[in-house]
Amino acid sequence: MEEDKSHIKESIDSNDEAKHALHPSKDIKCTLGKELVGKRVVICVTASVACYKAIDLIRKMMRHGAEVFVVTSKAVEKFINREYFLWASGNPVITELSGDLEHVRIANYETSDLIIVYPGTANTIGKFANGIDDTPVTSVLSIALGAGVPIIIAPAMHDAMYQNKIIKQNIQYLENIGIVFMNPIFEEEKAKVATVESVYLQSIGLVKNQISKYVKNHEVRNEHNDIFFCKHSIDDSLPLDTNQMLSFMKNKKILISAGSTVEHIDPIRVISNTSSGKMGYCLTRKAIELGLDVTVVKGLTMIDTEYLKLKDHFNVELIEAKTTEQMRSSIVQILSSNLYDIIILAAAVSDFKPEHYSSDKITSGYDSFVLRLVPTSKIVDQIKYVQSKTFLVAFKAEYRVSNQILLERAYKKISDSNADLVVANDVGTEGAFIGSDSNKILIVDKYKNYYEFPIQNKEIVAENILKLVYLNLTR
Repeated sequence: MEEDKSHIKESIDSNDEAKHALHPSKDIKCTLGKELVGKRVVICVTASVACYKAIDLIRKMMRHGAEVFVVTSKAVEKFINREYFLWASGNPVITELSGDLEHVRIANYETSDLIIVYPGTANTIGKFANGIDDTPVTSVLSIALGAGVPIIIAPAMHDAMYQNKIIKQNIQYLENIGIVFMNPIFEEEKAKVATVESVYLQSIGLVKNQISKYVKNHEVRNEHNDIFFCKHSIDDSLPLDTNQMLSFMKNKKILISAGSTVEHIDPIRVISNTSSGKMGYCLTRKAIELGLDVTVVKGLTMIDTEYLKLKDHFNVELIEAKTTEQMRSSIVQILSSNLYDIIILAAAVSDFKPEHYSSDKITSGYDSFVLRLVPTSKIVDQIKYVQSKTFLVAFKAEYRVSNQILLERAYKKISDSNADLVVANDVGTEGAFIGSDSNKILIVDKYKNYYEFPIQNKEIVAENILKLVYLNLTR
């Protein structure tokens, strides 16, 4: 078996890489980093109108060191010529299968490190989920699944098609067997393909896992037993030079969101959550102590008077926002006119809002009343589009889940929003309920490193969050 694997690997080396090693397009390799050096990435392109975006993904992976091979379904050439993919990758493009068994050569055991379908059509997803291998892409996916090669799929289609129950079932089935799906961007009645940056970040995590899964110390598996995180040991706080931290942080601009948002049912009734705003307050206090220039976008809190004291005594810019849309609009407007070094989104933003708002008070007396909710805008997903170079810290709250699931969902938030750190907490933890003075957190970065803290007063939690921000900014 080892001889067979070696032969396949040598076949790729000699027939593909050696022949095209000097292709001029490969001059860009490692110009942005070396995270993927030595890794073979197969990018499968299907016949979505978004297929042109695959060029940017190919170049992104190469700029971080990957050797990229492209596979396309035949219909892709209706949108974009195969020569474009040859130029982008510097390697031959597979558009049909022959007696050379191209799908085996690039997706079998130890021949590639990662398969990405970008973009993925409903047709390809359906065929893959039902074991139909009648295109180069589906045949590559079939081989890769059997060989245990990680697979990422980034769907792209009309919103109504994405909501189709059959397609949803296909996606759910594939997720259940370990396929990673990148959430599409919903706008203009389309489920648009995920950003290149988010796919790249997810790729880094999967490729690193291929290495780190053999290191047994401090590993955590997810519920599928195939994704690992690297735990870093700490005491009650992180060791660092306080004077250096004060010097580095002084006068840097930070924006903090805090409190909860509300969504109106009618002029006097709302839906909301039980966030107290204490975490945002403690972060603001610690940021002031570090000499940061602080802006706070505040929703509803249980301690509004304490925020007003900070505004009056420390020249904190305080902006009030009640609804999710008001908070989103305020933050985007601020970021559009001012550069911020650090953004920490600690607000507990409402995930849903009533589909319809009644401008009049809804009269009582009904035996029942049906309230249909729809998702609100994800503020965190918009930050890096406005300021790509800011250091973004997001929060992820769950209720009574395992550490494995908490880590997995926190990392997905990183992938979706391009955050630099995610502070994850289980608000069902005894002694650290939502609204309490204490918290128990995990802090995860985009490379799947994480710190786990015991239950601590929120002042200490805030201090540790800002310490990790500092350590990441100066590493």
